[in-house]
Amino acid sequence: QVQLVESGGGLVQAGGSLRLSCAASGSIFSINVMAWYRQAPGNQREFVAALSTSSGSTNYADSVKGRFTISRDNAENTVALQMNSLKPEDTAVYYCNAASQYRTYWGQGTQVTVSS
Repeated sequence: QVQLVESGGGLVQAGGSLRLSCAASGSIFSINVMAWYRQAPGNQREFVAALSTSSGSTNYADSVKGRFTISRDNAENTVALQMNSLKPEDTAVYYCNAASQYRTYWGQGTQVTVSS
C-alpha cells in the first residue's frame, strides 16, 4: 500500500506561481512513476506531468510545458509540481498519482484556483 498526501494548493492571480507537494508513504519502493493529474469542473481528469523514479526522466502535457516542473526529493519522499505563469484555465483539483507494476494510487486532491 502507498499513501499520498497533497499540499500547497490555493488561490492565485493569473501570472502567479504555486508549488504543490505530494508526500508518499508506505511501500514507496514499489513505485515506478510519480505523476500529477488535474480535473476541472465538468471535465475528465487529465494528465499534467510525470516522473520516472528509476531514471528521473519527466514528461509533460503540452498545455503546461515550459510553465510547470515536476521534481522529487528522495530524502523526504516527496514529489513537487512547481507551477509558474498560471492561467485561469489551470484552475482544477490537482491529484498526485503513484504507479507500481500492479497498482495505481491516488491522493485526495488539492484545489488550485487561478483568478483572471
